[in-house]
Amino acid sequence: MGYKALEVGRWRLRLQWSRLDFLCESVALERFAVHSDVMSSSGSSARYYWCLRHNRVETDDNACAERYRLGPYGTATEAEHALEKVAARNEQWDAEDARWSGETP
Repeated sequence: MGYKALEVGRWRLRLQWSRLDFLCESVALERFAVHSDVMSSSGSSARYYWCLRHNRVETDDNACAERYRLGPYGTATEAEHALEKVAARNEQWDAEDARWSGETP
């Protein structure tokens, strides 16, 4: 397995890949509806994303490429707090990893 560090704004991400990545390729020439696109419990079709490039909330109409965004979120407020949610989850996972390996958090 290989790792690559990527810095986006003030966040540093660690990406992981394996030797089999060269087998993966995109075969879809256009975007198509999948189960989660068709069904929604909110009744609203609006989806919001947090853009890592522009540090702002975006919608389907003005969203950057998928690799630069987090989401979708049901509301703009949820999208605004996306990085806080990521940081909280990372802390939780780091503590869980430390507990698992016998380290003190």
